[in-house]
Amino acid sequence: MGYQFRWDVIPANIEFLMSGMQLTLVISAVTLILAMAGGLLIASLDMSKYRALRLLGLGFGEIIRNTPILVQLLWAYYVLPIVFGFQIEALPAAIIGLSVYSSAFISEVYRAGIQAVPQGHREAAQVLGLSPLQSFVRIILPQAIRLTLPPLAANFVQLIKYSSLASVISVSEITRRGMELSATAFRPLEIFTFIAVVYFVICWPLAMAIRFWERRLASR
Repeated sequence: MGYQFRWDVIPANIEFLMSGMQLTLVISAVTLILAMAGGLLIASLDMSKYRALRLLGLGFGEIIRNTPILVQLLWAYYVLPIVFGFQIEALPAAIIGLSVYSSAFISEVYRAGIQAVPQGHREAAQVLGLSPLQSFVRIILPQAIRLTLPPLAANFVQLIKYSSLASVISVSEITRRGMELSATAFRPLEIFTFIAVVYFVICWPLAMAIRFWERRLASR
């Protein structure tokens, strides 16, 4: 007799699995906040008038963007304790790894948004007597943020999916919960099909909303 799909496996373990989904969303939200701050810092370095700072931002971004995120997670979990001499728990290590990785890509989003602000607005700020910092904070940054909100939201969707990689360092998000349950219930088809459906139900509506948002902004 072939493999029979058992519909009762998921209802019997739904609370266990969905507790992992809650952690997945928490990891994604915290990581996005940290990555937005880190991305702004990297973008500021990239556009600095000082060559040393530009090279620092450029070098950091290129290294992060061109190495696998899984390797960075493993590095944060296994190497950082060796470098700094203290143990890092799996959850903070996952947040650090995901935040650093995402900040390198978000910095490009910021830079594109800042460069998209018309040059005339910058010149008008100078005519009004605003300092470079005041021009950036009051004129450039608010417009850049408006332009970058859809890409930032898209990064949040990516983070929800990337958070599943935290399972390799034993963070109990939904994918790890599925692995643990599969090891005891021996029903991988039902468990991982359900997990895939949960990710799709969360990510697909967000992706569609972001596309609609981008079209609205483009029409304006």
